[in-house]
Amino acid sequence: MMKKILTLALFGLFVLAPFAAPPAAHAAISSQKDITVAPGETQAEIVSFGGHVLIEGQVKGDVVVIGGSITISGEVGQSVVGIGSRIIVKPTGSIAKDLAALGGTLQKEPGCTIGGDTIYFQTRELSDRLFRDGHLFKGAFSLSLIPIIVVVKLVLIFLWLIVTVMGASLFPKPIAFAAGEIRRHFWPTLGTGILAIIIFTMLVFFAALLSFILIGIPIALALGVAGLIIKVFGRLAVFFMLGESTLRALGSKSVSAMGAVLMGLLVFSLAGFVPVLGFLFTFVLNAVGWGIAIRTKFGSRENWFVKKPAAC
Repeated sequence: MMKKILTLALFGLFVLAPFAAPPAAHAAISSQKDITVAPGETQAEIVSFGGHVLIEGQVKGDVVVIGGSITISGEVGQSVVGIGSRIIVKPTGSIAKDLAALGGTLQKEPGCTIGGDTIYFQTRELSDRLFRDGHLFKGAFSLSLIPIIVVVKLVLIFLWLIVTVMGASLFPKPIAFAAGEIRRHFWPTLGTGILAIIIFTMLVFFAALLSFILIGIPIALALGVAGLIIKVFGRLAVFFMLGESTLRALGSKSVSAMGAVLMGLLVFSLAGFVPVLGFLFTFVLNAVGWGIAIRTKFGSRENWFVKKPAAC
């Protein structure tokens, strides 16, 4: 069982790893578009969401496809990852490292070369592993919840991956500024965040009581939207801080906003898999995220906790 759990966890990290580094100069990233590497062509990396990828030439780095399909008759210099994808490796296809597939189909034709491991979970097989006895609630303690928790975490990581890419693309400067403020004022930010979460929880409880009358419903909706916005921006600032610190510790001199937040997502997700300590780590950084979103007014460089000098 532990081997299966580690396999799922490593698979999730394996999916995120190619996104963590700063983008390569000739990487192909597409959404619902076909990518073809013709014979004689060379591509650095390929990331596709719902597209069809055909590799007849050479890809030096990783190939990551979510949905869509991957057909390889050429050479991949690193690893291939497919989530819900149709993967075909032709007899002339060569993958230098690992081949991983979660859901979808996998077809390896005789003669193909896989340098590392092949990890493949069919949708039905994954379901059987999680619900082996066929009865989810058959005895509260007869079913190990660990695989379910791992799968839920991987789904949440994927959702945060989408949010992270969009946020880093649209608001790189506010996020970078907020991350810098976390380093300069960590403890006040943490205190602000904890206080904000307590107040927000009380307001939600109050709105829930008012939901028995019509006035409580719009209040609850407004609180939900506000909480979501604060949580997303604060989490992105935390990702940026963690990712930039990690990349600089690894020797990177120039760190892009996208590279920083994606590396931060990877570090944050890794820590979340650690029992007990991971929960505490996540709680503290969630509070820090709330605090920095409020203190910096979403990275607008206007700290409303600092009094401005009076005009003469």
